[in-house]
Amino acid sequence: MPPPVFRFAPSPNGYLHLGHAYSALLNFDLARERGGRFLLRIEDIDATRCRPEFEAAIYEDLAWLGISWETPVRRQSEHFARYHEAVEKLAGLGLIYPSFESRAEIARLVAQREASAPWPRDPDGAPLYPGVAKSLPPDRRHELIAQGVPYALRLDMQQALARRKDLAWQEHGAGPGGETGVVAARPEAWGDVILARKETPTSYHLSVVIDDALQGVTDVVRGRDLFWSTSVHLVLQQLLGIPQPVYRHHRLVEDASGHKLSKSTQATALRELRGQGASPAGIRSLVGLPDDSCRTTAGC
Repeated sequence: MPPPVFRFAPSPNGYLHLGHAYSALLNFDLARERGGRFLLRIEDIDATRCRPEFEAAIYEDLAWLGISWETPVRRQSEHFARYHEAVEKLAGLGLIYPSFESRAEIARLVAQREASAPWPRDPDGAPLYPGVAKSLPPDRRHELIAQGVPYALRLDMQQALARRKDLAWQEHGAGPGGETGVVAARPEAWGDVILARKETPTSYHLSVVIDDALQGVTDVVRGRDLFWSTSVHLVLQQLLGIPQPVYRHHRLVEDASGHKLSKSTQATALRELRGQGASPAGIRSLVGLPDDSCRTTAGC
């Protein structure tokens, strides 16, 4: 049997914090314990938020924690052509359509619908797509694209599920509600998810399943905030004919108020903690992982 392959895949849109440290260290530890490989992937598809200095800081912070990784590091921005091929394959199956509403227009449509009844939301709390782009005639779609109107390419989830039903995965960790073991996927809860945009030929959902397959990732160990995203990933894996890895969703590192640490809320960065005198062993203790030296020392 080939060795298992684990990965840590941050986005360089801010500095790493304790939540990132926990996930990276957990993946690195599991790879070593099981005689496996550990990969680092840079998920930098968002050109407006990802910056070189944040990417450089990722390498610096991980090395300081004692984490090593295989090279070269895969950077998603260097593989847009590969993601475009996948979109074209799905389009060839009649499973992709363009939508042309702006975010403001979508918010207005949702508000109109909620005036009479609650509008459904996905597991992250975002409203499902409320537009009618799926019913636009092909000629009208081509006309809008030719005019340069911005668009998003969406997966026709109803048609996708007509091809792939009874999806499930074996969860080796636990979801937000304690879900574990065999978990029934709920891709319909996400509606017609965006897989690409006019200016960015991929999305998180699409690129992550392609990258994991191309890199031979066997074990996806990530935060339980991504637990229900697995439903979408299973659909894409089956449609694209790529293997399904083992999934293990781990607990989240939270702040004093019980909220997940986040770059958007300015969670204290690892580099700041390091500047305050924290050590790699101290970081392990803060996130609830054993001291690295305890792996070979009896009684730790």
